[in-house]
Amino acid sequence: MAKGLLSNGEISAFCLGLSLLIHSGVGVGDGLALLAEEENDAGQRELLTQLANSADNGVSLAEAVKETGRFPDYVCGLLDVGEQSGRTEEALTALARYYEDRARLDHQIKAALLYPSILLIIMLAVIAVLLIKVLPVFNEVYSYLGTSLTGIAGGLLSLGQALDAAMPVLCVILGAVVLLLVLFAAVPAFREKLTGFWRRKMGDKGVSRKINTACFAQSLSMGLSSGLPIEEALSLAGSLLENVPAAKARCDDCKTRINNGESLSAAMKASGALPSAECRILELGMRSGTGDTAMEQIARRLSEESDIALEESVARVEPALVMVTSVLVGIILLAVMLPLMNIMTAIG
Repeated sequence: MAKGLLSNGEISAFCLGLSLLIHSGVGVGDGLALLAEEENDAGQRELLTQLANSADNGVSLAEAVKETGRFPDYVCGLLDVGEQSGRTEEALTALARYYEDRARLDHQIKAALLYPSILLIIMLAVIAVLLIKVLPVFNEVYSYLGTSLTGIAGGLLSLGQALDAAMPVLCVILGAVVLLLVLFAAVPAFREKLTGFWRRKMGDKGVSRKINTACFAQSLSMGLSSGLPIEEALSLAGSLLENVPAAKARCDDCKTRINNGESLSAAMKASGALPSAECRILELGMRSGTGDTAMEQIARRLSEESDIALEESVARVEPALVMVTSVLVGIILLAVMLPLMNIMTAIG
């Protein structure tokens, strides 16, 4: 059985299934045993059986999932708080919803990065074929007419000849890029490491900042709905942003401001943890005693906004790639055809 962390989708399915069984009156140990009986995957069944045995031996659910090493610290921490406050079901439901959103976000990010990369490789291959295979044919035609390619066309021909000479190296590079894309699409651990590195370097700008803000709001909403004090909810939310230093700094600044006596909405606004409009909604919710509900609505709205921003970014990438490569192909063909047309006109 693989010993890595469960995927977001697997965590969501586990928490949702167990929360439904607990809601129907089944104990934690019996619920885990039932989930194990219904599981088809051998590795997952072994994990659930291990959890069920631990629960039957009096180990708390939070401690049991921690002992497996298959769950993130965030899951263990929130389950621990849920059990201590008697709200295990609410904690599981919140975790299921949160990790379902994370799984959907991971899928969107993968599609956003993978499809444009494949499209770019195809477009570059088309241009390379034009430079390496097509231009030499036109050059032979010109030589029959007693001339040769000059100017832009001549420069492109020289570039094509250089690319042809470097083809073995280019094939190795292309193979490495294709392998990287396959690993990114098929191996979650590799994808997480790669995206984690990118988040640390460039992961808090533009669309990425919207995604980070939505992630922060979702985790904070989950903590509040599970009965966590605001300070602990902020600490848990900050633990999800460890690989994005700028976002983590905003969360820490917000927590410091609250410890210094500022209200939650004021601290959120001053630290930049949430947009000003959302802070006003949160302030109204806190005053009316429905802060957790207001936070849930804010998280849902920010999640929708980040989804729209990501979709719009992806929608702009494809036309931009097509337009740029089409212009390059057009320049290559015009650079060759216009002189040829002039020669044919002169001959005629």
